[in-house]
Amino acid sequence: MSDEIPLFEIPWDEDDVANAVDSITRGSFWANGPYIEEFEDGLEGYLGVEHAVTVNSGTTALVAALTAYGIGEGDEVIVPSFTFIATANAVRLVGATPVFADIERETYGLDPERVEARVTDDTAAILPIHPYGAACEIGPLEEIAADASVPLIEDVAESFGADYHGRALGTIGDAAILSFCQNKVLPTGEGGAVVTDDDDLARRLERYRSHGRASSEYFDSPDSGEYTGVGTNVRMSDLVASIGCAQLGKVEDHIANRRRVASRLSDSFAAVDGVDPHGTAGRGRHVYQLYTVTLDERVDRDAVIDTLTERGIASKVYWDPSVHLTQAYRSEYGYESGALPVTEEIAGRVLSLPIHPGLRDDEIDRITTGVRDGLERDRATGSVQSNTTQN
Repeated sequence: MSDEIPLFEIPWDEDDVANAVDSITRGSFWANGPYIEEFEDGLEGYLGVEHAVTVNSGTTALVAALTAYGIGEGDEVIVPSFTFIATANAVRLVGATPVFADIERETYGLDPERVEARVTDDTAAILPIHPYGAACEIGPLEEIAADASVPLIEDVAESFGADYHGRALGTIGDAAILSFCQNKVLPTGEGGAVVTDDDDLARRLERYRSHGRASSEYFDSPDSGEYTGVGTNVRMSDLVASIGCAQLGKVEDHIANRRRVASRLSDSFAAVDGVDPHGTAGRGRHVYQLYTVTLDERVDRDAVIDTLTERGIASKVYWDPSVHLTQAYRSEYGYESGALPVTEEIAGRVLSLPIHPGLRDDEIDRITTGVRDGLERDRATGSVQSNTTQN
């Protein structure tokens, strides 16, 4: 057994293997097989939505949703900068302009007041994320979108299974995107979906993912099919969906174990000065796709990272620099430091630590000890530097 603690591990068992073998050994319909419909039905039942349209990644789910709403050149979409870059990139990929709004300090999601100030006649959608596994302040954003008569598209890539005051994330907006990347709560390796109650939107999504074809059943018919619009191929494979079906059947167990691990981590950090675990601020259930702490502003984050690395414990910063300060957005839009002060402050202080449903108690103890020792290392170094300066 390796002594290293990775950032995440994928929980799998014989059900995942059996489904994958079943899909492969069928010898047909690897592209659009029966597991696709089963997985989509399962997602609809779990979330309580009318439609789940699977695609090959969370990023293409974003692009598909924006495209299905007809969003493109000349349109603006309000997004956070404190997010994985795909959220903003998807807006650019459809030809629209991402407009960044700052975040609020409790959940690290879009600040409704800042969003409202960004709404213009060119605003075509509001696209919030639910960071780290917990809800942003989605209620007020729902009202702002309704007042502006624009769709609210939830990015639920990190928070499948979480809720906002009892309302499942992904069911509050007009549509939502899911991601099934390997480190997500519901992993399939790669994959995504758009969920919605809008029948017309679902039909546009289904056509878009299959070249604009009116019917998705290409190999079941002797003719070439009718094409009613321009689309592309972003379908999920049956093999990926087979794993999704197996994972969905045990996702509540995995969430319960993530929450158990997170609770033990947070209990251990309660006695550590300078470490603030990300929470829900009383808004609902946290599923801890990432376990993230915010370090005191006086802490040298690199000292903590270095200590963990020396002990074989992975960690990662999500996200610094935030999107507006990456080269791709500085050069294109001219953003400079100070444009989004809360985003930039939080980005400079967060650190994500290992978490997965099978994390052992001894590993949890190693992680919390490593962080505590990294803080002590930083304080000792700071004290030496302070004394040197005084002398």
